[in-house]
Amino acid sequence: MAAAESSRERDHARNAAGDELAALLHHHSSEVLLGLLDNPALDETRLCLLLDRKDLPAEILDEIARRKPLLKNYRVKRALAFHARTPRLPGLRLLRELYLMDLVQLTLLPGTSAELKINAEAQVISRLPQLPLGQKLTLARRGTARVAGALLAEGHAQILGVVLDNPNLVEAQVLKALSLERLPLGVIQAIAHHRKWSHMYNVRLALVRHPNSTLSTILAYLPELTVSDLRELASPGIVSESLRKYLLAEIQRRIRKSEKSTQILESPGDSGPSKPD
Repeated sequence: MAAAESSRERDHARNAAGDELAALLHHHSSEVLLGLLDNPALDETRLCLLLDRKDLPAEILDEIARRKPLLKNYRVKRALAFHARTPRLPGLRLLRELYLMDLVQLTLLPGTSAELKINAEAQVISRLPQLPLGQKLTLARRGTARVAGALLAEGHAQILGVVLDNPNLVEAQVLKALSLERLPLGVIQAIAHHRKWSHMYNVRLALVRHPNSTLSTILAYLPELTVSDLRELASPGIVSESLRKYLLAEIQRRIRKSEKSTQILESPGDSGPSKPD
């Protein structure tokens, strides 16, 4: 009886129209919803209303993803990609068909799974070389940390200031850019003069290590580095021989300063003449 009832409900949903069809969009039965997918009156607008349901069963979302005629409409593809319950594989496939700014929005959406976010970011980054400057500036302002890091590494002069001010950019991405040997000189200079990033110890250390950093930048940061880091940098093969000389000189200066401070602390204090009773 239950199977027969489900079959009748599904058949009824296939032929519903008007207000009755609209009401069935909110039905709890998967059989009814599957029947609606066969209904010729289920147009793009109604299908998108159905996809707006946060409680839509995953099997319905999977079925929509299987039906290529339904996915010819971009609004439907977008709604399906953005739905939190869309199964993993259909969701990943849909990323390739989303417009750039929809991909960006998906990466910033709090409910997006880590895997979907990483893949969406990868899609955005893969398109960066072909993007016009205007879109790159938009991404530089509001892109995720990975997207901002990729734009930083590109080194476009008109983007550097904007991307370094991006609130999503994190230290790890700045350090990743500074780990690239062929990083444009403009990137190094922009980081070295930035009010935020130039004051971070690990960023300063990375700037000193980078082969394209200017000598003035390096000398400005040497006094800020610990002796242990200076010694590591001064190991053979880490930096150029000319820079090693400055590092070794700074190490010796620190040692002499430390020895002098120790001598002052250890020397007996001058108590001066005793006061009369």
